[in-house]
Amino acid sequence: MSGPATAAVTLRAATAADAAAVADVYLRSFDAALPEVRRAHSDDGVRDFFRHVVVGRGGTWVAEAAGVVVGMMVLEGGELSQLYLAPEWRGRGIGDRFVALAKERSPEGLSLWTFQVNAPAHRFYERHGFTAAERTDGDNEEKEPDVRYVWRP
Repeated sequence: MSGPATAAVTLRAATAADAAAVADVYLRSFDAALPEVRRAHSDDGVRDFFRHVVVGRGGTWVAEAAGVVVGMMVLEGGELSQLYLAPEWRGRGIGDRFVALAKERSPEGLSLWTFQVNAPAHRFYERHGFTAAERTDGDNEEKEPDVRYVWRP
């Protein structure tokens, strides 16, 4: 039986049929990685947003293992606006593969936002050559200070 240690992982463009699974990965990952950050929207609100807005406008990619979505990335031009993995799939190189794909698709450079309290994300992006370019005071939906990272080739 395939599990997190053995299943092959494929990255592919998301389809409308993936929207619920993409939202579920986001919800599980966000809650596991950032328990101290208040989400601005209910679970149902997040699911509606992914179904009606995010996946529909394109730029959403999924990591799939044995037919199950285990990760998601949203790349809008040079903005890496979402990158989340199912908690049990972290540390297996999927995030590295997503960043490599983003750099390949946006070779002129990338930017992204992450919360200042998310030290593991800071280390991950810095390991991939991103540098902190701007910090905010929490004037966002979550009321949580964040930091903008940029990557330039």
